[in-house]
Amino acid sequence: MSAREHKRIIVKVNPGCEQEGLKSYASLLKKYDFTPTTEGPYQKVNETAKTFKNLFRPKDKKATNAVLRKVEDDGQKGEVKAQDQMNDSLYLCPVEIGTPPQVMNLHFDTGSSDLWVWSTELNSATRSEGKRSNHNIFNPKSSKTFKKLSGSSWKIRYGDGSNASGIVGTDNVTLGGLVVEDQPIELASKLSPQFTQGAGDGLLGLAFGKINTVKPKPVKTPVESMIEQTDIKEGEELFTCYLGSWRDKEDDDHGESFFTFGYIDEDVVARCKSEIHYVPIDSSKGFWQFQSESATVNGQTIKRPGNNAIADTGTTLALVSDELCKAIYSAIPGGKFDPKQQGWVFPVDTKVEALPKVTVAVGGKQFEIQKEDFGYAKCGGGMQYGGIQSRGDSKFDILGDTWLKGVYAIFDQGQKRLGVVQRIEGEQNVKAAK
Repeated sequence: MSAREHKRIIVKVNPGCEQEGLKSYASLLKKYDFTPTTEGPYQKVNETAKTFKNLFRPKDKKATNAVLRKVEDDGQKGEVKAQDQMNDSLYLCPVEIGTPPQVMNLHFDTGSSDLWVWSTELNSATRSEGKRSNHNIFNPKSSKTFKKLSGSSWKIRYGDGSNASGIVGTDNVTLGGLVVEDQPIELASKLSPQFTQGAGDGLLGLAFGKINTVKPKPVKTPVESMIEQTDIKEGEELFTCYLGSWRDKEDDDHGESFFTFGYIDEDVVARCKSEIHYVPIDSSKGFWQFQSESATVNGQTIKRPGNNAIADTGTTLALVSDELCKAIYSAIPGGKFDPKQQGWVFPVDTKVEALPKVTVAVGGKQFEIQKEDFGYAKCGGGMQYGGIQSRGDSKFDILGDTWLKGVYAIFDQGQKRLGVVQRIEGEQNVKAAK
């Protein structure tokens, strides 16, 4: 364990994130592989699985898979290409890997459990493309602490056919002053264009290890390794996330986005003038999932019995039920669903005071979504794509940056609970929050 003090991991803005609403939504369809329940260009289509066995099966007995396809203006269904999507994470975090350390800018993602990086295992053409687009490429031969895990491999495949795969090894990984020794890391040897054209040098998953993709046996996440190695004290087996928001620009410290590992930033909690609200999480599916059985729109309660949500730092939008989407945008003057954008939109010139107060429940307490984060990106015609969109047939809400920017989130892995601090309680507390 490092003798260095704990410190914040400062978050950088992802230069590759262009904040295009439809592309961001397509990225989420890819990541979570849910079926849209709304009209629009991206739909799931049943196609015959391309397997050797299917070559010899009768046509009416061939197995089919639901695959994400893009419907063009002429009605033709085509492949979802790299340019149809964007890398959905707004943020990147510098992480040191190896001895001597090599800095990799990674997406911190509480919606997945793999730690994978660009590496010299990739072919020369992909490496050259990566260097041209300013990717850092990890070289295991340059680290004296790297060890290959013989017989282990990994592969991530999404509903649109994009994939990444490679070999597995162990090395030292430094997070916020903590050195995690012999941490399993996944080195990319193949990346599809959807990955090579995105920003960042890989991903660091902060969900639970049971959804890790390494075969034949899943490997531990960095947080699980920290706990096992006692790098984190008992009772502090957690990490936290604070994403800078619109109103923090005048205060450099308050506007800084960061993660912490092994401690809660009590100064932030004190500044928010609100206590931490904890809710038990259900990690059975590998996610930070909690009960969220109600929401409010302008004080009107929408009951959602049995509803759950997950907190996902790797997602830009907040995805909720169609019923809640309709209630929210019906309360915004000019708000409507646009099939061409496959999303809810509202006028760019909408004043903040005209937007509804929207809250979602975390256990038994409501937490407000900042009004300033309702508008995600301009989409033409004087309209903007909303930061809250449909979750399709997903069984749970996916609460990404749109929601996270209104709270300070504590991911307590040791006690299997999520802590949330409201950073504002309506516009009257903006000054108090500073």
